[in-house]
Amino acid sequence: MSTSSIEESRAGVGQRMWLIPFVRQRGLLYFMTHHLRSSPNPLFWINAIEESRAGVGQRMWLIPFVRQRGLLYFMTHHLRSSPNPLFWLNAKTMEAQLVTKDAGLTFWLARPQDYDEVMAISEGIHEGNDYLPHRYHTWMTEPDRVVIIARRDGKLVALNSAVVVDGGQTVVIEGLRVCLSERGRGVAGVIQRVTDNYIKQVYSSVKTKRGVRPDNPSPEKLSKGTVLAERAILSLRGEAESFNSFVLDLKAKLDSMDKTSGPTDKKSDLVVVKDRQQLKALLLDPDLSTRIELPGGALVQDWLPLKPIESNLEILERLNLTWLVNCCNGKPTFMSFHTPAYSIPFNGGSVKLNIDMFGANLSLARKALFAHLEQNTRQFHGIVFVHIYMNQTLWEGMREFCDGHEQVKQCGHYWKQMLLEKEFP
Repeated sequence: MSTSSIEESRAGVGQRMWLIPFVRQRGLLYFMTHHLRSSPNPLFWINAIEESRAGVGQRMWLIPFVRQRGLLYFMTHHLRSSPNPLFWLNAKTMEAQLVTKDAGLTFWLARPQDYDEVMAISEGIHEGNDYLPHRYHTWMTEPDRVVIIARRDGKLVALNSAVVVDGGQTVVIEGLRVCLSERGRGVAGVIQRVTDNYIKQVYSSVKTKRGVRPDNPSPEKLSKGTVLAERAILSLRGEAESFNSFVLDLKAKLDSMDKTSGPTDKKSDLVVVKDRQQLKALLLDPDLSTRIELPGGALVQDWLPLKPIESNLEILERLNLTWLVNCCNGKPTFMSFHTPAYSIPFNGGSVKLNIDMFGANLSLARKALFAHLEQNTRQFHGIVFVHIYMNQTLWEGMREFCDGHEQVKQCGHYWKQMLLEKEFP
């Protein structure tokens, strides 16, 4: 069945719809479809995998590959051997989908072609450390991700995003931004309410709402949820070339510490974990949360909190994390991971690396920082920002460990992130 025949047979005569890659199960890629006309139940499942595209007796699955000029391209991969297993499938146009109207604004599901307007209202956000230019197009195809934009008189003025995690029980809010001319007019509150209502319609199983905020949120924001946990953040900044000598300095410090403390044993080793089943066993250990002091019982990847449960393993796998783990008697005592370094707008093009650490062992945290940086320096260019998220008890020791280099310096002072939770209305 081609994408066009899906549209004709499933949507009905005169109705158009677009397809959202949603989940893969047992070699099949399922899509969620959203009608462009109102419907009592606008979301439903279809199985987009048939034999007509792959040939008789051959089945295939589709890989969301790239978006260009509003078209979503797929690669297809035959499950049987083929001289050329990858080829292009028809593109699907993403039409504008109105969500609702409220307070003089219209709210729409965001599309790839809205990117430039979203970037226009994001200028200067996080002082150039904004992650959204890197993640926006990924969000467009991410399962269980909702991105809503607001327009006033056709002009894009706000964006909000939410992703459903924890097996459909939790929604995490991310990416809220409002253009400068609309700030102070209540737009943020309206788009958050619209997003909540949309989530309630589509994901009836959601019971909890979570968000991760920087330190010193307003009393109003604190009153809207319970603070589950706090993590300290150490931020470093330097030119890409300077990080090579910085990493060598860290290695020299570690060697000096080892000589002072005497020979180390395997209990102080960090191991890169690549095997999926091994990682699954570690993450699903029922005592993991208390053993490595997970903040709020969650693995917080950058600013995304995920409970260590099986339904979140696919999300973690999609993030392309590099894991370092220390175990004692087969049980994890310390974990850390980083996402690949990515470009940010600062100074016309810089790089950001996020490192998340779980556990309170300062010696292991030092070794983990060295290992993560050593693996990434070749990808650095321009000005580099490294943000290290950690247990608050580690911050001072890690600051001292990083201190003393001429070019790589601490960026800002002590700051932290706060994990907030409330009952979903």
